[in-house]
Amino acid sequence: MAFPELLDQVGGMGRFQILQLMALVVPIVLLTMQNMAENFSAAVPSHRCWVPLLDNGTSQAGVTGALSPQALLAVSVPRGPNQQPHQCLRFRQPQWQLLDPNATATNWSEAATEPCVDGWVYDRSSFTSTTVTKWDLVCDSQFLKPASQSIYLAGVLVGAAVCGHAADRFGRKRVLTWNYLQTAVSGTVAAFAPTFPLYCLFRFLVAFAVAGIMMNSGSLLMEWTSARARPWVMTLNSVGFSFGQMLMAALAYGVRDWSLLQLAISVPFILSFVYSWWVPHPLPSWKRPCPLLRSPVCVLANTLVPHEMGALRSALAVLGLGALGASFTCVSIFLSELFPTVLRMTAVGLGQMAARGGAILGPLVLLLGIYAPSLPLLVHGTVPLLSGLAALLLPETQNLPLPDTIHDIQNQALKKARHSPPRCVVLKATQL
Repeated sequence: MAFPELLDQVGGMGRFQILQLMALVVPIVLLTMQNMAENFSAAVPSHRCWVPLLDNGTSQAGVTGALSPQALLAVSVPRGPNQQPHQCLRFRQPQWQLLDPNATATNWSEAATEPCVDGWVYDRSSFTSTTVTKWDLVCDSQFLKPASQSIYLAGVLVGAAVCGHAADRFGRKRVLTWNYLQTAVSGTVAAFAPTFPLYCLFRFLVAFAVAGIMMNSGSLLMEWTSARARPWVMTLNSVGFSFGQMLMAALAYGVRDWSLLQLAISVPFILSFVYSWWVPHPLPSWKRPCPLLRSPVCVLANTLVPHEMGALRSALAVLGLGALGASFTCVSIFLSELFPTVLRMTAVGLGQMAARGGAILGPLVLLLGIYAPSLPLLVHGTVPLLSGLAALLLPETQNLPLPDTIHDIQNQALKKARHSPPRCVVLKATQL
């Protein structure tokens, strides 16, 4: 009998598991908001160059005659490709001849323009402030916006590698508690970052912790949940991500300042950090009598490895089985096909690293659209095609039928076991 099936027998989905589900899913909602934050906090509003005739009251007062703002804009800023005021250029000198109804674009030349040397004027009707408006991430600096997104995703990649291994070595609860604190502190500091590089640094630290929260929360939910209830629990865990996306949209609609928005999604992690001290370690504790007191108990320990045997003994003591041999017939630890607990989070971390590699490059690939609009589409279409073809050459699956069920995987494991040295350890404890 596998460990999740043992949970089914002793009552693996009670009040304790429900409270734990609530405690672990709430931070999932919040971290989803961290992942989506830059869709709003780094929004690029409409903008144009700052020009004295429009934006300097003294210069405007010196203009003879009553000219409308549209007329002053027309003589100060050239038209862009979309026939709107150019976002990155202005006239060196006012082009008064353009007020002539018969004037055309041939009346001015490129030599009469210059970059926005005095800064930009932004449309603040949708967002009062964003990271783009704070640090002028437009025109020649427009690459910094996708770079900051790639830095955040790089933090997820590094966090997946480090937090996965750390969780296996120091325990999921310790790493999860630290991740809550790191997200709260780093996210709060990022809201007050005086420079763009510091902002990117603390967003990197937020992403580092977010990766640890995603991996460890899911693993804790899996380990504490019976096999029968596990699909429902993981579905609710996934719903937390979806609910976080909806809540982020509502919050960003009400909070239009990027720093306040960053604070709103970071400070609540302090509460998660506080109550995480009461989240127990991954040690099962049941309150129902064990129905297996008079029957042998065999545990397939793809979830039990030697350093967790103490946890098993403690659990048996809670069940009234203080003596290990009371009804404990055998423990078989299979390490041939499935990752044991000591490696589980490390494996999850490696998977997260592989997934985030492409995500880091995604925002940077979009910059290719500056040179040709079709280049990003070409890259996004070609790379998956080549990857799919390369997957045909994998030796583990080449010319072999893919398994559809756990039973198929077990059959493959048995076939490999017949042609390889024994790779499992069998411990037997009999009643004294």
